Amino acid sequence: MQHNFIEKTIRRVKSGEVLIEQDALAVEEPLEIRLGFEQNGKLTHKSISITMRTPGDDFELAAGFLFTEGIIKSVDQIKQIKHCGVPAKNSGFSNTVRVELRADVTIDFKKLERHFYTTSSCGVCGKTSIEALQTGVCRLENHENISFSPETIHRLPEILRSRQNIFDQTGGLHAAALFNQKGEIQSLREDVGRHNAVDKLIGTEFLAGKTPISNKLLLVSGRASFELVQKALMAGIPILAAVGAPSSLAVELASEMGMTLLGFVRDRRFNVYCGAERIEGESDSSAEMAKKVEFVDFEKAKSSIMTAQ
Repeated sequence: MQHNFIEKTIRRVKSGEVLIEQDALAVEEPLEIRLGFEQNGKLTHKSISITMRTPGDDFELAAGFLFTEGIIKSVDQIKQIKHCGVPAKNSGFSNTVRVELRADVTIDFKKLERHFYTTSSCGVCGKTSIEALQTGVCRLENHENISFSPETIHRLPEILRSRQNIFDQTGGLHAAALFNQKGEIQSLREDVGRHNAVDKLIGTEFLAGKTPISNKLLLVSGRASFELVQKALMAGIPILAAVGAPSSLAVELASEMGMTLLGFVRDRRFNVYCGAERIEGESDSSAEMAKKVEFVDFEKAKSSIMTAQ
């Protein structure tokens, strides 16, 4: 049986008093993702990625990673997924997962030439080549006319938090969840790495044959990075909402690809960075909002600061 957290005896210092207590720690262990495929009539195994993750949903994590990186496109391409190697002491499972593809699957070997190395806190900067970002994402079209009301969006962080079971034990995990238009949570995954949580979530839907995910909102517990936008786009998710801030490149990519991106979704407020047409009551005011945007001349601002000094 695998465990997502372990108990540790600690000294808790509070108001000058020292107490000996038990504390729960989120388990963090490496996972190597290997790909098995036929090359020149022979079965070949290749290491694709090493990531630090919370054990659990390893198959979904591996499948989600390969899918969002553009290495595989359909669940039908997978023959089997299995753990291999010596079981880890904390989780009970091996820290290596092998995804074996069917014999007739053609692999883009240029993608495999890039050795991915990601960590629980690092996404894009952990890749050896900026070319690895080119995974073939397509512009989203709002064919299903999906939209969320502001009131529904306001409720989502509290719902997400109430379902974070491992976070309740450890206080140290990221979460990613899918919501329908009624604000009902459809699926949730937790992990020490925000990218891993998203890969686990998307991998679950991918293995169930439920991609693209064109009628759901994805909420993440941290910030919205370029890579999270990319992963959501690969899964066809039209709305990405983050409890934290988005990066400039995340906004740029989401805007270019027709995604709705929300940030600072907490305390009954949120910012709409692009794609306001999917937020009820916002589409009519989006043009007017654009007129009110001020663009800062940074060179002029810098000159003014220097003059003031």
